[in-house]
Amino acid sequence: MKLVTWNCQGAFRKKAEAILELRPDILIIQECEHPDKLKFNSGTQIPSDIFWYSDGGKKGIGIFSYSDYKFELLPVFNPKFRYIIPLNVKGHGQTFTLLAVWAMNNKENHDARYIGQVWLAINYYKELLNDSTILIGDFNSNKIWDYKGRVGNHTDVVNHLALNNIHSVYHNYFDIEQGKENNPTFFLQRNKDKPYHIDYCFASSRLFQKVEKLEIGEYEKWIALSDHTPLTIKFDL
Repeated sequence: MKLVTWNCQGAFRKKAEAILELRPDILIIQECEHPDKLKFNSGTQIPSDIFWYSDGGKKGIGIFSYSDYKFELLPVFNPKFRYIIPLNVKGHGQTFTLLAVWAMNNKENHDARYIGQVWLAINYYKELLNDSTILIGDFNSNKIWDYKGRVGNHTDVVNHLALNNIHSVYHNYFDIEQGKENNPTFFLQRNKDKPYHIDYCFASSRLFQKVEKLEIGEYEKWIALSDHTPLTIKFDL
């Protein structure tokens, strides 16, 4: 099973062909337009299942299956946490929980913005944090932005997930500490001199043991399409 997450920075219909070169089984796209607008080229592979959500804007988060995986929104879903979407995923004899993430701003509630939003969500969805759980997407966060006095910073999220035996695939795969990443996934204003690592995949220990490969897209290949580069994880599932 190959998972790919990518903040496409809009106009996904014009960029789908490029990301599909990575041959994902499941694709998570942030800043994704409504599926009704996704009129792909005739040669572009059509997804076998789509789940898309927006809380009112033109852009949302799209989860696409390019295999026999099917998605079902879990009844526990709470729109209070915006684009943190709990799905039951079934296919290839597997069943697992996927929390697709696009951590956003929240002008009404400062505690519920960006990583604070993730923190509140993982506490609310605590029953979903088991041995068959994957959280993946644009967290808009890094340990370098932790600061005193805030409840639910990046380190709090990492530690809370670790208590549930859920860990960052990138940091374990490359044996690197949070905040010391060598591979950026985001370039502020598409500037190569402003790199940050803010996209992640966290997997429960059972699933992490099945990781075969992890790759992050290169700046030169993706910067013309988005300020983010894709994160790809291949599991032996």
